[in-house]
Amino acid sequence: MKTWRLLLLLAALTAASAADCATESVGGKPNIIFIFVDNFGYGDLGCYGSKLHCTPHVDRMAAEGMRLTSFYSASGVCTPSRAALMSGCYPRRVNMHVSGSGSPVLKVMDTKGLHPNEITIAKALKGCGYTTMCVGKWHLGCQPPFLPTKHGFDRYLGIPYSDDMTPSKNNPHWPPLPLMRQEKVIEAPVDRDYLTKRYTEEAIRFMTENKNRPFFLYMPQAMPGSTARPFASPAFQGKSKNGPYGDSVEELDWSTGEILAALKKLGLDEKTLVVWTSDNGAIRRDPQQGSNAPLKGWGYDTSEGAMRMPCVVRWPGKVPAGKVCDELCAMMDWLPTFAKLGGGEPPKDRIIDGHDIRPLLFGEPGAKSRYDEVGFFYYMMDQLQAVRAGPWKLYLPLESKVINLRRRQEKVPASLYDLRNDISEAKEVSAEHSDVVARLTALAEKAREDLGDLNRPGKNQRPAGHVDNPKPQVLTQP
Repeated sequence: MKTWRLLLLLAALTAASAADCATESVGGKPNIIFIFVDNFGYGDLGCYGSKLHCTPHVDRMAAEGMRLTSFYSASGVCTPSRAALMSGCYPRRVNMHVSGSGSPVLKVMDTKGLHPNEITIAKALKGCGYTTMCVGKWHLGCQPPFLPTKHGFDRYLGIPYSDDMTPSKNNPHWPPLPLMRQEKVIEAPVDRDYLTKRYTEEAIRFMTENKNRPFFLYMPQAMPGSTARPFASPAFQGKSKNGPYGDSVEELDWSTGEILAALKKLGLDEKTLVVWTSDNGAIRRDPQQGSNAPLKGWGYDTSEGAMRMPCVVRWPGKVPAGKVCDELCAMMDWLPTFAKLGGGEPPKDRIIDGHDIRPLLFGEPGAKSRYDEVGFFYYMMDQLQAVRAGPWKLYLPLESKVINLRRRQEKVPASLYDLRNDISEAKEVSAEHSDVVARLTALAEKAREDLGDLNRPGKNQRPAGHVDNPKPQVLTQP
């Protein structure tokens, strides 16, 4: 039997048990919209301190909802981050921390993808009566067994990987960037200037068609993206104070405003939870484009700038307005949280690393982060590089620190920072807090045993999906 047929069979067997749903009426389930932008900095929104970008719609979301200020991606790069979101697990748990060729993210024609046997947010919510759609950048596998339609999404429109993965001198055999509907390429190459606009129109169409039943809309925007010149439609080009990057940011804000306006028009405003965040931080450019201020570092590593994300949550009447929550939350938390909101349960036949954060989102008195007890772990590809619990982040001592596939930094010492009182990591305090260093080191050792580390497999890892003969997604003429 072909590998992909076996994977599809496994997916079919597990989809039936995706979630045990409660018997509450369908009318009591909230719609869920998850807006997920790409390579976006902690300091790129007005409500997080930006003076360059005009972002009134996301800022209004924050005023009408909650800002999370210690919300973390599970990776500083996009494929592992998205795997954590969809599966509720650390990327190493589901073996999505490296590509089939060993690079930090999946490439065009990669042999690897998120295993169809994983229970995604979409599968969990479908089991609770939701209709589901993915509009945007997927990047969890471009081969047929790994597409959104095989992971619980009823509908899909988007690009299967990053916007910069196009034919080039180094990759002449890559196909033109494809726009897919369901499992077929409908345009190649797609005009990237219009992606944000088209995604917004498609999202509103989906919301309108499904206004009378609960829906999950996953909207992983392609922008600001991975190219040196971010894209925006002509209406936004040259309009911001920050060049093409700012134009792209401000069109994403416009898109958010259109989504919120559609909710109000459809009478769904108080029935819908909207989350707005990014997969990883702004990346280093010369000249600078995005900003992770006041955090230290840039995207694509395990710095705060790479992995601490802006995150705004809005649900009128449920999420308290104008609140700020600094309890540690993570990308893996959305699966158990959304499953509970939908009247179901997260999967119980496998380890899920995320936690139900409804008490934090609803502002319950005394609500605390579970990560203060169990720790939150910062991985770069195979390597565990840091751990946080409570206010403390410990950068682990490493003989050779992995930066990416081609580069490494030689021996680095341990360093400790109090992130609640020193958000920019200006003062290293390991000598004054040896007890904290010992406690976080012990948590790191538990993670190494469970999830693994460089040249050390974890005891509780699960396999990714693989295909034998990967093929490019190319336009098929009708």
